[in-house]
Amino acid sequence: MKNCCACSLLPVDLQNVRKRGIPGDFVKWGLAGSCRNSSFATGFTPLKAKSLGSIIDIGRVEHQSPEDLADIWDDYHLGRGHIGASMKASLYHLLEQRAADCRYFVMPLWKGSGYTTMFAQVQMPYMIFTGLEDYKARGTQAAPYFTASYYTEFAATKDLVLIRGDVVFASKLTDTEAKWLLETTQSFYLNDKRYKLIERFNKETREFEFKEVLQALDIPSI
Repeated sequence: MKNCCACSLLPVDLQNVRKRGIPGDFVKWGLAGSCRNSSFATGFTPLKAKSLGSIIDIGRVEHQSPEDLADIWDDYHLGRGHIGASMKASLYHLLEQRAADCRYFVMPLWKGSGYTTMFAQVQMPYMIFTGLEDYKARGTQAAPYFTASYYTEFAATKDLVLIRGDVVFASKLTDTEAKWLLETTQSFYLNDKRYKLIERFNKETREFEFKEVLQALDIPSI
């Protein structure tokens, strides 16, 4: 798949976010040549994200219990090349609050005999992941490997936020790996102790130690 096709899958809303530079002290990450005064997504020319109503019949599910709705959502995405997940609205609001303050992070993804490092941008209601090496090489023009969209239509009535993940490059990321990446990144934003690592990465980058992320995930250093 060519990069231009991959970029078109990103939500157009991300083009309208307030421009804000990536943390400046990324020298140790090899990103000095790629850091620009723009958001990660501004290099893309995406189409508009699908509305919830275009994915499921809202009228047919709005009377379901939160548990049944979550099951229906998960089952709907099985075998369709997408990932379905959900979370409590209270957790979503915490994620949204923390992501507004710290939008970037790096996550190790275990690949059998070692790990690859993923670069994440969290701008709710979206998460975008690409390979750190691709970001080093292409900066804001790096194509996403995986995107996740959060739907809050049932947050007030059912305390439920639905999540849809799309693997853009199946050659780079399996569905299982993408789901792990989504859930684990969420855990770093939602767990107080883990979130301190995200804060350090965004606000005190020179003090950030990637080995602490590896230790938190029980991934051996290579």
